[in-house]
Amino acid sequence: MNFNHMLVYFITAPILAGIILFFTGRLYDKVKIAVSLAITGACLVMAVKLFGSELRLDVPWAGYGIDFSLRLYQFSGFILIGASFFAFLVTLYSSVFMSGKNSLNHFYSYLLISVGFINGAVLSDNLILLLFFWEGLLCTLLGMIAIGSKNAFPTAIKAFIIVGVSDLCLMLGIGLAGHLAGTFTISKIHLTTEGLGALTFIFLMIGAISKAGAMPFHSWIPDAAIEAPLPFMALFPAAFEKLLGIYFLARITLDMFNLQEQSWLSTLLMTLGVLTILFAVLMALIQKDYKRLLSFHAISQVGYMVLGIGTCVPAGIVGGLFHMINHALYKSCLFLTGGAVELQAGTTDLKKLGNLRSRMPITFTCFVIAAAAISGVPPFNGFFSKELVYDGALERGFIYYFGALLGSFLTAASFLKLGHAAYFGKSGETLEKTKEAPWQMLLPMITIAATCVIFGLFNFLPLRNLIQPILGDRLAGNDYSGLPTNMMLVLATLVVLAAAWLNHQYGFRKGGSGVAAADHIHHAPVFNEMYDKAENRFFDPYEIGLKFVGFAASVLYLMDRLIDWIYDYVSVQAGVGVSLGIRAGHTGNYSVYLAWSLIGSLLLTLFLLS
Repeated sequence: MNFNHMLVYFITAPILAGIILFFTGRLYDKVKIAVSLAITGACLVMAVKLFGSELRLDVPWAGYGIDFSLRLYQFSGFILIGASFFAFLVTLYSSVFMSGKNSLNHFYSYLLISVGFINGAVLSDNLILLLFFWEGLLCTLLGMIAIGSKNAFPTAIKAFIIVGVSDLCLMLGIGLAGHLAGTFTISKIHLTTEGLGALTFIFLMIGAISKAGAMPFHSWIPDAAIEAPLPFMALFPAAFEKLLGIYFLARITLDMFNLQEQSWLSTLLMTLGVLTILFAVLMALIQKDYKRLLSFHAISQVGYMVLGIGTCVPAGIVGGLFHMINHALYKSCLFLTGGAVELQAGTTDLKKLGNLRSRMPITFTCFVIAAAAISGVPPFNGFFSKELVYDGALERGFIYYFGALLGSFLTAASFLKLGHAAYFGKSGETLEKTKEAPWQMLLPMITIAATCVIFGLFNFLPLRNLIQPILGDRLAGNDYSGLPTNMMLVLATLVVLAAAWLNHQYGFRKGGSGVAAADHIHHAPVFNEMYDKAENRFFDPYEIGLKFVGFAASVLYLMDRLIDWIYDYVSVQAGVGVSLGIRAGHTGNYSVYLAWSLIGSLLLTLFLLS
């Protein structure tokens, strides 16, 4: 059997199934679930079976170097497994969460088509082909958000515009890369970061980090957390887009440009990473909604990946890639716990939640594991990936390490607040009948939480088999699995986690409740004013863009009115005045006409003589 042709099935099977489901009615809900589970399950089985293989498929497509080129190797195979794994579990989870929703056929249709597009983007070895699938995901992103609440469409448009603008940069980068390299085949592109190459890198980088959800292309994610279906948040911002965006960023830095430590572009990446960590986690800290708080962490954690890859040192790169899969794990799990709370308790407002640990013990346990993992608590997976990122960041400069460490303090503080508010404290009367979620929702949470534990205690499994081989010779024979080698960094992490706990205890005593445990930071001098502006979208690039467009539209409107006034009033009145003047000059007197003729002749003579 020719396994090379099997690569096409990863793309065509989900897309065709999704298109068919789009046109089915409500009578076939169970069939939709069964088909979705079968397709995503088959993709997962095939991805595992083919992992480790070197497969390639090249078919002439559109000429001019635009070929239908697919390539399966260590890195793309790893991402393929991750995407299929999350797609299958979220589909199983959705079989209960989405039950009875009016947009069920659209949801599973968009989900399957998205699976096909992300598989195509990951397997593409041609930049134009990758762009085709990349833009396809933009369309399903719009559809997925739009089928949420009644007010979801403006959020869908916002996401479409923000991601679409960054994709325009990606298009420019692809055009420049093809021009400089003389080919669109990704595995054959090896450019320098000098001159036009640097501009090409920046355009491609913008496309990658935007897809991953880094700042400043992030502001649609918190809005989508409220408006879009919960499984969408567990699949798109938490898994799909992080896997694809960071995958492409790694390919840019490691393969297409081979970015070096001395490059100013490396410094740019690290700076973007640290700023994304801090600004997003500061916003997460003050949120009062379960899903919205998680959405800001989905943004913040991208910063660790960008920072790690941007260091251009082996420890940091391995840490960034390890954090990519770790983030997809614990953030998906956290969103799934949020969905279980929303379905069972009827709300995600932290002010209305409390004491859910006794009513939803399995959900609570999964939350604790995932929250500990994202906070960098040993021995969970997030601890080990963060320590590698810290190691690489410290090698490049203390300021980057300090920024990442401060982000961990704020991350731990915000999850202590979230856990305390939702799962401890007092519960209202409306929660008395709340019970544990169905097994279809619990199984994905348990599976992902267990993987967080396994990838921590036995981190050699993902590091040696999935991640470290990606670096090849750049790894220089190092093995980053096992316990961290720099125990001073570990000690600093433990001190920061302890400080976060003490901060929470202080905030809880001062605020009187778990949900108010971060209010002392929220209302601190300087912070209070900045938070107010941020909550009012003062720093939102989309809102700034809307204001600029509104101002430009007002100016253009005034110019249009001015032009209309000149043509419709001034010119008419001038014509009328001239007509009246000419009319007044026609008196019928012969001597007057003779005088006008003499004056005209004189003026003409003077003009000719001048």
